[in-house]
Amino acid sequence: MKNHMLYNKKILLGVTGSIAAYKAAFLVRLLIKLNNEVKVLMTESAKDFITPLTLATLSKNPINLSFFDAQSGKWTSHVDLGEWADLFLIAPATANTIAKMATGICDNLLLATYLSASCPVFIAPAMDRNMYMHVATQTNIEILKKRSNIIIPAVFGELASGLTGEGKMADPEDIIKQITPHF
Repeated sequence: MKNHMLYNKKILLGVTGSIAAYKAAFLVRLLIKLNNEVKVLMTESAKDFITPLTLATLSKNPINLSFFDAQSGKWTSHVDLGEWADLFLIAPATANTIAKMATGICDNLLLATYLSASCPVFIAPAMDRNMYMHVATQTNIEILKKRSNIIIPAVFGELASGLTGEGKMADPEDIIKQITPHF
């Protein structure tokens, strides 16, 4: 796979609190398989859906959850993370995180890193149909597009709520296909 364009890169993966967070494990595996270095940022609510241990094991890197470790006092520099990455992928991105990104709210490590990132940012929304189609969410997505973020559109399918419609996060293989041409 050395000839693959998405090879030997530094990828920052942001995981937010969505049922689609389980797909982050598959994304990490695909990225590692292509010999990329992957560092994962998780929001507190993401831990309700997938464990930091799972993503740390797959990425071979410690998970970044907060600005500092309360036990050791070690500080996690959002600026260093934002400068380190060749690409920042936020998948899944909830309506809450998308709204905060669009308005510049910076109340967790993932959002602070987003505001500090100097690399391209790809966003893969994941939420229920009505949340995804809501005018507020669609407006926030348009704001993010205007700011040069690349949106990987949610797809049509069966949603965790039992409804069918747009809102499902794109499959990991499709996300890889969409970020690859960037390189």
